[in-house]
Amino acid sequence: MELQVRDARLTDIDRITGLIERAGAQWTLDRLNDAADVLRQMVYLPNATLIVALDGRMVVGAAVLTLRPSVTAGGLVGNVDLLAVEPGHELDGILEALLRELTRSARNKGCALLESDVPNDAAELERWEEAGFSETGPRLRCPLVRAAALAW
Repeated sequence: MELQVRDARLTDIDRITGLIERAGAQWTLDRLNDAADVLRQMVYLPNATLIVALDGRMVVGAAVLTLRPSVTAGGLVGNVDLLAVEPGHELDGILEALLRELTRSARNKGCALLESDVPNDAAELERWEEAGFSETGPRLRCPLVRAAALAW
């Protein structure tokens, strides 16, 4: 598999929503249509990043990073709002490639911290931990700046 990770384009949205539908059974048609509308807007928002992982022309992964200011974190906090991998490709390094790109993007946007929900799957949680995330209560967190910079 030759994997390419890049910023999503408007022309990717239908393929992303198809991926989301295959990867998550909890998505209804109405919810997918709403998600498609939001994803189209995110392509242009400076406080969000929408990326795709491609194998050739096939979208095999997608992720969304959103930003919010936080006084307690000492700056912006990036939130991994969505991360979807094509079923059957979970062990192909797609999740890791998406997390690397999200971390790079969050750093470039000035984030002090990157957060996400804790995945239900233990094997997936292990891959997040290998990428630098640690479980902190109900969230996963990955500090992006040295602890000394966050001390007041």
